[in-house]
Amino acid sequence: MATTTRPSLVKGSRSTRSTIALKLLMAVSGLLFIAFVVGHMYGNLKAFAGEEAFNHYAEHLRELGEPMLPHEGFLWILRIGLIAAIVVHVGCAMALWHRAAKARPVKYAVKRNTTSLSSRTMRWGGLTILVFVVWHLLNFTIVKINPSNGDTGGDNPYALLVDTFDLWWMTIIYLIAMVALGFHLHHGTFSSLQTLGLTNSATSRARARATGWIVAIVIAGGFSLVPLSVLVGIIEK
Repeated sequence: MATTTRPSLVKGSRSTRSTIALKLLMAVSGLLFIAFVVGHMYGNLKAFAGEEAFNHYAEHLRELGEPMLPHEGFLWILRIGLIAAIVVHVGCAMALWHRAAKARPVKYAVKRNTTSLSSRTMRWGGLTILVFVVWHLLNFTIVKINPSNGDTGGDNPYALLVDTFDLWWMTIIYLIAMVALGFHLHHGTFSSLQTLGLTNSATSRARARATGWIVAIVIAGGFSLVPLSVLVGIIEK
């Protein structure tokens, strides 16, 4: 009696499709993060315009969408969207890491560092950024902890910013986080472009790597300008 068997490639094909889907989700959520941090960096640089301009910008963000949305409604929509994107991004990263580890249960006898530093530090860099984001929200958004005196709930964003980065150790922590962000952006930008099929030639790969460095330097460097300027007295109360 004739029997039929399911082709052995079906399981592998499904696994490949789900891996591609995970990579696409990571790429899209990563690009959303880049768009967000560019806007956030622009807002931070308002500190160079002085206290009134910076605080006016911060209040304007809370009023976006009124009266169709309640006060801070737009910000909460943005925050919830970002939290969802973080969950998707981290979840996909963990799933892909687990699959890669399962596919190669035995480590190579000779480890060759043929990948870039930004690629090798993606996991630790991502964890560093995640921890920093939690503190950053406590510092400037949710609790508004002033590390200089322990006060919370202040209503002057500019004063909180200056008080925070007047502390040298807070500036150091911030700069370390920016180094991690820079490496993460460099490799993440290249990987996103690769996943989206934009690195199909040597020239396009070189351009993608250059784009990654431009994104990393501009964003991490732009964020670093404010704490450094506070520390040396360019930005002050």
